[in-house]
Amino acid sequence: MLAAAEAACFSMALSGGLEKAGTPPTRIETSAACTVEAVPGGFGITKIKLTVQATVPKIDKMKFDQIAKETKDGCPVSKALKGNVEITVEARLV
Repeated sequence: MLAAAEAACFSMALSGGLEKAGTPPTRIETSAACTVEAVPGGFGITKIKLTVQATVPKIDKMKFDQIAKETKDGCPVSKALKGNVEITVEARLV
């Protein structure tokens, strides 16, 4: 559920960031996979990997990657997990 919340939040925030930049997306699809590892006291979610594919007219890869990174760092769920869960993003324009 935590990975799904991160994926949904990221998608919404990315859409907003792209719109704000003047390049609204026509499609965003984000999936998330989490890593559960042994930690002191039991097991914990240590990593979440987001994989996003987006169709965004009139944007170059460099600008898209910049907005995706800013989104990863700034979406509310990412902020809540900061310092506890490593979050990575693999973003692709399609």
